[in-house]
Amino acid sequence: MLHRLRLDMRRNRIAYLFAVPAVVLLIIFSYIPMYDIVIAFKDYKPTLGVFGSPWVGLQHFRDFFGSIFAGQTIRNTLLISAYSFVFGFPLPILLALMLNEVRFPKYKRVVQTVSYMPYFISTVVVCGILKEFLAYNGLVSTLVNNLFGAAKQNYLSNARYFRTIIIASDIWQSVGWNSIIYLAALSSIDLELYDSAKIDGAGRFRQIVHVTLPGILPTVIVLMILTVGSILAVETDKILLLYTPLTYETGDVIGTFIYRRGIKNAQHSYSTAIGLMNTLVNLLLLFLVNMFSKKTTGESLW
Repeated sequence: MLHRLRLDMRRNRIAYLFAVPAVVLLIIFSYIPMYDIVIAFKDYKPTLGVFGSPWVGLQHFRDFFGSIFAGQTIRNTLLISAYSFVFGFPLPILLALMLNEVRFPKYKRVVQTVSYMPYFISTVVVCGILKEFLAYNGLVSTLVNNLFGAAKQNYLSNARYFRTIIIASDIWQSVGWNSIIYLAALSSIDLELYDSAKIDGAGRFRQIVHVTLPGILPTVIVLMILTVGSILAVETDKILLLYTPLTYETGDVIGTFIYRRGIKNAQHSYSTAIGLMNTLVNLLLLFLVNMFSKKTTGESLW
C-alpha cells in the first residue's frame, strides 16, 4: 500500500504540492486544537492551563443534565431541527422538480435567480429585516391588524411565534441555493429514459415518479444523511441575533446556551462538555442513518 502511495505521489506530485497548504491549515486549525476537548473533563483555569487544571471527570455532564436548562434547550434544539428537516428538506427537491418542468428558459432563469438571491444576503441583514418587519409597528403587524383586526404586537418578542420565524426565514434563505445540487442531478439523467417512458404511455407525472425521482434518489439520500448528521447543529448565529429573554422558552437551543455559558460567563469547561456532547450525538446519528440507508437502499456515504 505504501508502495502504491509513493508511485501515486510521484505521478501526481504537482497535485499533492497544491494540497499541502490546505492540509497544513487543516492540521493547525482543526486537528491540533482538538486536544483542548480534554478541558470538558477538567475544571479549567486559564492561569493553570490545560495540563495544570484539576481533573473532574464527567462532573460537567452531570451538572448539565441535572440542571433545569437541559430539558428546555434539548427540546428546543430537537424541535427546531425536526421542523426544519420536515419542512425544509423536501422543498428544494420540489423546487428543482418544478424548474425542471419549465419549458421557457428565460422564465426559468428569472425564477432561479430570484430563489438564489436570499442565500447571499448576510445573516445580520436578514435579522435586521425581520426585526423591522415583525416589530410592533412593522409591516406584518400592521397588515394583520388591518386585514384581520388582530391587536398589534412584536412577533419576535412572542415565544409562541419564535420557532416559526426562525424556521421560515431559514427555508426562505436556503431553498433556492439547495435546489442547485438537485438540478445538477436532474441534468445527469439519461433523456432516453424519458423517451422510453413516453412510448410506454407515461405522462408528465408518471415520468417524474418513475424516471426523475429514481434518478435523483442517490443524491437525495446522501444529502439526507448529511442533514440528519448535523440535526443538532441549529443555526445559532440567527437565534443569537433575534432572541431575547422573553423567547428563551422556545428559542434557547444548545448552541446559544453554550455561547452564554462559555463566552459571557467564562465557564469554559462546562460549555466545552455540552458542545462535545452535542457533537458526539450528531456523529452517532450520522453513523446510524448511514448504516440504515446502506441496508435499506444500498446508498450511503461510505
